[in-house]
Amino acid sequence: MSQAVPPMTEHGYAAPTVRQFGVFLDNKVGKLLELLQSFEESEVVKVRAISVLDSSDHAVVRLICDNADAARHLLRKKQFSFSEVDLLIVELDENRTLTSVCLYLLGGELNIRFAYPILPSPRIEGAVALAVDDITLAGQILRRKGFRLLAEEDLA
Repeated sequence: MSQAVPPMTEHGYAAPTVRQFGVFLDNKVGKLLELLQSFEESEVVKVRAISVLDSSDHAVVRLICDNADAARHLLRKKQFSFSEVDLLIVELDENRTLTSVCLYLLGGELNIRFAYPILPSPRIEGAVALAVDDITLAGQILRRKGFRLLAEEDLA
């Protein structure tokens, strides 16, 4: 588990982020299965979190994988339309809850645009992916409050 010195930028602390892929699918039977089977068949990348938003004609599948470069390559190879955005992943436990995350971010006047859980693994018991207004400020606030922010290598 990486708890190394946080990366620095010209302006100071930069929170560890993880890349989310927003995959656009036609809202047809079997399309989600097709997407997930593409990852299941891969030996170099696994899905670690998923959220599905659908409408009458299309769906957006938000994915977090343990290897963003390999995920990007796979999505391009299979000709899926997708976008990318960086998110924070916050580890949760008995003392560091989702409620306290919301409280601390509210104190910093930060909005959570969306959130969804990370699948458990031997290294991660509970964690949530967050899209926030300002990743750097959110990362600073949560680190000061004792939260552990996860990076891509923590998902492997």
